This record gives sequence, structure tokens and C-alpha cells, in this order.
Amino acid sequence: MTPVILSMVDKARVAWGGSAPDWVRELAGLADREGLSGAAVRIGYSPATTSQVINGKYRGDLCKVEERVRGALMGLSVDCPVLGDLSRDQCLNWQKKPYAPTSAHRVRMHRACRANCPHSRIKGGDDAL
Repeated sequence: MTPVILSMVDKARVAWGGSAPDWVRELAGLADREGLSGAAVRIGYSPATTSQVINGKYRGDLCKVEERVRGALMGLSVDCPVLGDLSRDQCLNWQKKPYAPTSAHRVRMHRACRANCPHSRIKGGDDAL
């Protein structure tokens, strides 16, 4: 008897009770096309985390994963006070960067992400994320 191999989309459907959110289906589809590692690189997470999300077992901040998927794969963008239209995943990447006076642009981005930007997930502290 040959074992049945489920696609990532099928795994998501089963794990999420038949109605996986659109962003999970998008992530699962990418994992089917490019593998878990490829999907993980695109959203900035590990393959293990990507698998856990698809399989409905991730215990971390699903909202943050959703934002990255929507930005990297589904075209979600924000109006950055420095750059203008910016994909949400890139916005989150800028927020994670530590202060480095290597360029005026990088300094402006660091300050803007910490100056009550409506898109910032940074809560208090200069480098808290």
C-alpha cells in the first residue's frame, strides 16, 4: 500500500478545520511550489516555523507571521513616513535593524520606526521590538 502524500495546501486545510485563512493558504501554496525552505526565506522565518504555521501548531505571534506573509506574498503595503509605499514585511525588517550611523537614510529609518510611526510594532525603549 502506497502512503498518501498530502500537499501543504491539503495539510493546511486539514489542520485549520477545512477553512484555513487566506494568508495560510497562500503560504502553503508557496511551500508546495518552492518547498518549506523557499517559503521560509521569503517570509523571514525558519522552515520549522513555516511548517508549524501551515499545520496549525505555531504557538508564537500568528499576527506577526500573517503580516509578513501578507507583505511578502500578497502585496500588503504601508505608507512609510520616510520611504512612502513599502511592503509590510520590509517595514518589519526595518524595525528590527539596530541603530547604525552608516548612512543618513539608515538613521532616518531607525528614528522614524521609533517615533510613533503608526505601522511600528516597537513598544517602548529605543531598540525594543
